[in-house]
Amino acid sequence: MALRRPMPEQNSKKRIHNFDEVALGYSAEQAVSEAERCLQCAEPGCKQGCPVEVDIPEFIECIKEGNFGDAIKVVKKKNHLPAICGRVCPYEDQCEKFCVLGKKEEPVAIGRLERFVADYERRKGFKIPSKLEATGKKVAVVGSGPAGVTVSAELAKLGHEVIVFEALHAPGGVLMYGIPEFRLPKEVV
Repeated sequence: MALRRPMPEQNSKKRIHNFDEVALGYSAEQAVSEAERCLQCAEPGCKQGCPVEVDIPEFIECIKEGNFGDAIKVVKKKNHLPAICGRVCPYEDQCEKFCVLGKKEEPVAIGRLERFVADYERRKGFKIPSKLEATGKKVAVVGSGPAGVTVSAELAKLGHEVIVFEALHAPGGVLMYGIPEFRLPKEVV
């Protein structure tokens, strides 16, 4: 079995002089190589370890086949914030913890693969998700942190008009004000 693909990082001599993101993300070739490590288990533990219930084997299979656009669609069925989760989610204690490869070697880098497809979508241009016909109902959401953004997206998809109220000057909540730039760049939020 192939070893886990390391995440390319900014050179340490360069990064001590800036606040840019340290982890640079996988290239398409690296992502496919890492996805090929997935065993496509009959009863995937990784899926059970995911708090938002992303179909991990399906999105990894899409990456393996080079269908990155399909992979992000699979992820976004359940997760509205894949670029953020791929960077800051404690996947080593959740989905990756239940990967069977982790019993003898390192598990599949699920979080890194999720980040890859989210970054791929950002580079190619966001697609506005389709929504149902307008219901005529208005919903107020207080706060624009991860929970506020997620519920707003779900309500908008259902056809409701959503108005988000934020106390601070920029939306994003803890994502903007609680996580340093080198870990989660503001442009990703």
